[in-house]
Amino acid sequence: MPELNPSTLALADLPEHLPLPRWSRQPGQAPIDITLRPPGSKSITNRALLLAALAPGTSTLHHPLTEADDAQRMLVAITQLGASIDDSDPTTLQITGVNGKWKVNPNDSTLDLNNAGTATRFLTAAALLADAPLTITGNARMQQRPIAELAQLLQQLGCTITYQATHGCPPLTIAPPLSSPVPTGEVARDSVTEGALPSTLPIAPTQSSQFVSALMLTAVFLEHGLTLTFPDGITSQSYVQMTLDLLDHLGVQTRSAQDLSVIQVLPGLNGFTLDIEPDASGATYWWAAGALLPSATVRIEGFSSITNSLQGDAQFPTLLEQMGCTLISSSNGHNNTLTVKGTNDLRPIMCDMRDMPDAVMSLAAVACFAPGTTIVKGVKTLRVKECDRIDAMKIELAKLGVTIADNLNGDEDTLSITPPKDGIDCSDTAPPVAFDTYDDHRMAMSLSLLALRRPNITINDPKCVAKTYPNYFQHFAKLYS
Repeated sequence: MPELNPSTLALADLPEHLPLPRWSRQPGQAPIDITLRPPGSKSITNRALLLAALAPGTSTLHHPLTEADDAQRMLVAITQLGASIDDSDPTTLQITGVNGKWKVNPNDSTLDLNNAGTATRFLTAAALLADAPLTITGNARMQQRPIAELAQLLQQLGCTITYQATHGCPPLTIAPPLSSPVPTGEVARDSVTEGALPSTLPIAPTQSSQFVSALMLTAVFLEHGLTLTFPDGITSQSYVQMTLDLLDHLGVQTRSAQDLSVIQVLPGLNGFTLDIEPDASGATYWWAAGALLPSATVRIEGFSSITNSLQGDAQFPTLLEQMGCTLISSSNGHNNTLTVKGTNDLRPIMCDMRDMPDAVMSLAAVACFAPGTTIVKGVKTLRVKECDRIDAMKIELAKLGVTIADNLNGDEDTLSITPPKDGIDCSDTAPPVAFDTYDDHRMAMSLSLLALRRPNITINDPKCVAKTYPNYFQHFAKLYS
């Protein structure tokens, strides 16, 4: 098995099949002690890019996620819609916005967002602010991902929705109010009286919280803003809270009930400056690595505590603490770190991850080495991610004898993770296992963690990490240094 060398694991150099050696330390070798900083938050970056592109004047974003495919798709799209971008500084973006109205070129009115789910949802809602019909499309998987719930809400706001292929999925054309629709596919209409568009929308629980965040971000640029009500609660509430906190931080006037059953976003935003924190979803892999390597110290820079972050995934270390790990936080001026120290006696837990669904697979990797059964609630949104992550985990972890059971007691929102009775075979003679990744960055990153305990693992299509974390395997190799 070859050694891992960060210098040879740049994205362009990754092979189609990447063998990973089991982590080990030679006798007398000092325990590993490293500090890592994940790239900027994907969630915050995409929200900030949309707001900056729509705002008047010039906004400055420090430490945004720019090298990842998701961010690149968003950057190309907002440029296509009239915003201008100065990226001459590799750690900063300056974006001059369109003052609340997209400028659609009728000869270039289709946005191809590949498999960038956040950009797809945000730009679909923001098509309400275009001066002409806009078509949103993506790759084959994106064209399977549901968007009808958001489209129906846009219809209530006066848009005409035209599905170009499969009803309820991209590609779809959004004709904003007072523009001329171009129906070339299946047209979905609601009856809306011109000039009487609602300023309040009741919203049932949605398949994705991004539908709600998309409307909140768009509301900043509507003449009268928008009030959203949630009589039956919100899916993945932490992401909606993130959007609300970001708007508040940027000076947008908002009002909300304590339980977020009502959210009002008032119009108005000027150009702004924002320093984007590291991606907490990306940090979960390193916190999980710390849990799996009891003798290692893996510090994650940019987090001094779990309470000072806009991101729900920053709560992930508390779950590892329940599994027997120790949390160590350090704050020294601008050098803030949060470390998870592992244990040789991991224990299974029961937890609710509805506010951090992207971290479920990170937890699953750790749970594979916790004797007994871990039960996770709040997982139903995993069905409509870059792949069906529940089915993908069932297939891939079964290769190690781990059982993933879903629909526990008929509850589609709950699954369990049970390693083999005698544990995963981690002997040097354990048979080779090649994990498929389903063109899903989080599958590749979470499955790689298993190599820290189990030898003879290969990751297929490792380049799919380009979606959010292009230098992931370079950082992973540092665990072996």
